[in-house]
Amino acid sequence: MKDKIIIPFDVQTRDEFDYLLKELSGTATFAKVGMELFYRFGPNIIEDLKQHNFKIFLDLKLHDIPNTVHHACKVLGEMEVDILNVHSSGGSEMMQAAREGFKLSHKNGLLIGVTQLTSTTQKIMNSELNISGSVEDSVLSLANMTKESGLDGVVCSAKEVQTIKTALGKDFKCITPGIRPLNYQKDDQKRIMTPTEAIQAGSDYLVIGRPITKADSPKEAYLKILKDISHE
Repeated sequence: MKDKIIIPFDVQTRDEFDYLLKELSGTATFAKVGMELFYRFGPNIIEDLKQHNFKIFLDLKLHDIPNTVHHACKVLGEMEVDILNVHSSGGSEMMQAAREGFKLSHKNGLLIGVTQLTSTTQKIMNSELNISGSVEDSVLSLANMTKESGLDGVVCSAKEVQTIKTALGKDFKCITPGIRPLNYQKDDQKRIMTPTEAIQAGSDYLVIGRPITKADSPKEAYLKILKDISHE
């Protein structure tokens, strides 16, 4: 069950990073390296985490022309990260190119498509992004294209997991951010679930950031969530 919780190391300073590493090393097993961390400290930060036996979800959400994404995914695959993601909205040609590049250098890694961000509401999607229909319909459409493009799964809200699993099969992975323990503030997330609800819905991985990393004791916060979901 430990591998189901992915912790984002979204920090601004090396001291903050070292503190989280000290708190969580030997206890947690899966770290997310997002734009904030990767752009500040570079690729070496991945090796720092690996030396402490963390698996890596490299969350860079690539979205560009197919040739560029192909070569970028090949380079990132050489770092042997466990999960890498691209934006599904880049289209099937881009996702196929991403898969070809990533698998060339790292056959065993998971390549995941980002559907609709968990900060995206119905109003934002319809009025600002000019995408008609419901968020769930958009997510399912993107997830279907992602699977047809040969990727291993999607990033989605836990609220959409059951629909995706029913339509695309239980082996198609669902990584779910926007996970907040009961009574925890929503922050900038909109489509959220508790860790227990997400596991019950069928989420394969839970991305849980601030409820752990901003806690007085990140280790204790992590262990409490792990205990809660382990009872399911």
